[in-house]
Amino acid sequence: MGKNLQARFSAATIAVCGLGGLGSHIAPALARAGVGRLILLDFDRVDVTNLHRQQYKASQVGRYKAEALSENLREIAPYIELEAHTVRVTEENAVQLLSKADVICEAFDQPEAKAMLANTVLERMPDKYLVAASGMAGLGSANSIRTRKAAKRFYLCGDEVSEAAGGVSLVSSRVMLCAAHQAHMALRILADELEP
Repeated sequence: MGKNLQARFSAATIAVCGLGGLGSHIAPALARAGVGRLILLDFDRVDVTNLHRQQYKASQVGRYKAEALSENLREIAPYIELEAHTVRVTEENAVQLLSKADVICEAFDQPEAKAMLANTVLERMPDKYLVAASGMAGLGSANSIRTRKAAKRFYLCGDEVSEAAGGVSLVSSRVMLCAAHQAHMALRILADELEP
């Protein structure tokens, strides 16, 4: 990677908003790349139904996701700085929770939460980069998952059409692909290798 790029990663702070199928894969990818500090945000607990597509262990069922993922990340990257919050991100608290982040990764399940975060970051935090996700459900081609520049400091990952509804479910491998796109775009932003 080189000394200069590694120094950029080490000095960076990335927020991961939502620690389910997307966020629980985004965070380890960033930790393994050497990002120095992660802000982890999720109000939910690990459930047995999460284990087929989220990076948690059966022994962690019932624990808060922010705490369980922090534990897993410390095993991967012992020197990483973690700021874990068991909280629902809202319009009222988003700016305070995300103010220290260089890049914000949106990894929520609900469309309303995705829209709230995008609107809040784009309108109230214009100096931040936002990397969001849309469309990763089903067994569609892995090649349809992509990263697109949606606005000046806003990147969107996914196929932008598929959704978990009407018998179409979230499949671990496709969710992981989208999460990898998000983590990779966050690293590209830190490296000043932006999508055109």
